[in-house]
Amino acid sequence: MSEKTVRVELDARSYPIHIGSNIWEKHLLPLTAKAEVVLIADDNVAEQAWFVPLREKLAAGAAKLVFLQVAAGEKTKNLTVFANLCSSLAQAKISRRGKIVAVGGGVVGDLAGYLAASYLRGISFIQVPTSLLAAVDSSVGGKTGVNLPEGKNLVGAFYQPSAVIVELEFLKTLPSRELAAGTAEVVKYGIIKAPNFFELVKNGMPEDLSRVIEKSVSIKAEVVANDEREETGLRAILNFGHTIGHAIEQTAGYGNWLHGEAISVGMIGAAWLSHRLVGLPLSVVREIHAALTANQLPVAISDLQFEQLAPVIAVDKKSTGKAVKWVLCPELGRTVQSTEVPEDILREAIEICAGRKEF
Repeated sequence: MSEKTVRVELDARSYPIHIGSNIWEKHLLPLTAKAEVVLIADDNVAEQAWFVPLREKLAAGAAKLVFLQVAAGEKTKNLTVFANLCSSLAQAKISRRGKIVAVGGGVVGDLAGYLAASYLRGISFIQVPTSLLAAVDSSVGGKTGVNLPEGKNLVGAFYQPSAVIVELEFLKTLPSRELAAGTAEVVKYGIIKAPNFFELVKNGMPEDLSRVIEKSVSIKAEVVANDEREETGLRAILNFGHTIGHAIEQTAGYGNWLHGEAISVGMIGAAWLSHRLVGLPLSVVREIHAALTANQLPVAISDLQFEQLAPVIAVDKKSTGKAVKWVLCPELGRTVQSTEVPEDILREAIEICAGRKEF
């Protein structure tokens, strides 16, 4: 299988995304040679057979290696863990020449990226995503941060990695639930930007994941290159399904539903809102529903309630003033943004998300 490289073009902050099998040594070791390296991984990653040689080879080539292991799961992405990691770097006397290597899923990447952005006002970091979700989404684009009890990703920074290395052999060790969760963002890219890509993935992921990952990160890289800090509104299209999805994650308790699972249900709600407010044909809503189902994703969570979700949605970080900014699709491949979602129609969408209303 040939190696693929996609570049995120951001002038001096540009970086490559390398995708392939048995490529991590080729790309990671030269970046970390003779450097002060801080390797961050969670409990699950640290147990993988491939992690031991990765750690050993990093240590052999680095001037110093500090390994920091965190608990697996969304609950780790908080200010307490972040502060402890900052102290660990200070105690290890990591200098501005230090490099953080984040090996893991989205939680580790977001946490390590925010650590890199903050420690000594910014040190280099490299993303080695080990989940499909991280490979196609969170490792690309420079969004880093942690959660608060009041909401998801409310504290963070835009901070780009120096490289992303997607080692396909690492993805082969993913549990089936984790792999399925990653497909939510893949389907999303097809919905918002690429109808032909949606056709490719709507019946399940192709066997060649490298093709799926390359197309997904190419779409995200193009969007990020044109609106790195969400200043023009273009990057907001990536939030399709996330307003309801993030509210589900928070109200259910972080980690009870995987991010991709919550986003899948959130996209059902966003598709319904798109149907009711901007004319997305009902047939396409059903097609989106079928695509998520075909990728083993949940399309409803039975205990969702408007009274629980609405207050969380109201403080969503994508809000503009006092109004929530919704991303809607009038048709596959095209999005619009709106702050005009009447309460009764939002109630309908949440009933759809709970499986209590048919369409």
